[in-house]
Amino acid sequence: MGASQSTAQTEEKVFTPDTSLHFSEDVVNQLADHQASPEIPHNRQLTIDAHIRARIESELNRLHQEEERVREEIERALEKENLDRERGMAGEESASDDSTSVGSVKSSAALQGDLEELRQKIEKYHARQSSEELADVRAKGDEVVSCLKAHTTTPLDCWKAVEEFKASVAQVEQRYVNSLR
Repeated sequence: MGASQSTAQTEEKVFTPDTSLHFSEDVVNQLADHQASPEIPHNRQLTIDAHIRARIESELNRLHQEEERVREEIERALEKENLDRERGMAGEESASDDSTSVGSVKSSAALQGDLEELRQKIEKYHARQSSEELADVRAKGDEVVSCLKAHTTTPLDCWKAVEEFKASVAQVEQRYVNSLR
């Protein structure tokens, strides 16, 4: 008895009007816009904004604390290093004045050598960049680009330019690998 009543209530009823209904374009557009991007109620938006601000503020405070902690660690390390230097300098001064000047000359000479080594590496890098081989590769690459621009609808016609570019790149790579041996 109860089962028959519950099934009667769940049946879907369709209403078909005798006359057609017409809605203005403004109403249809408003309903479509609302369906596409439903608006969040103002109170809900304020709550979300407040929550986001609180999270940003807590994260900012955490970052400030972390920054302060790192700064303190750096200061402690610098103080310790300065104290170690002062202790070392006091011991060296009592030993002899000549040893400190020789030690500083050695470190300056070592730094000068490192600087010279870096200069040589930079010059070698610039020499490789301006070499004729790379100019050839660039020219082949430009040929590929111009061919592709000329054949926008049939890019497969540029296969020869692409193969030449690949071959020039392979040659430069092989010479570079051989130079490292």
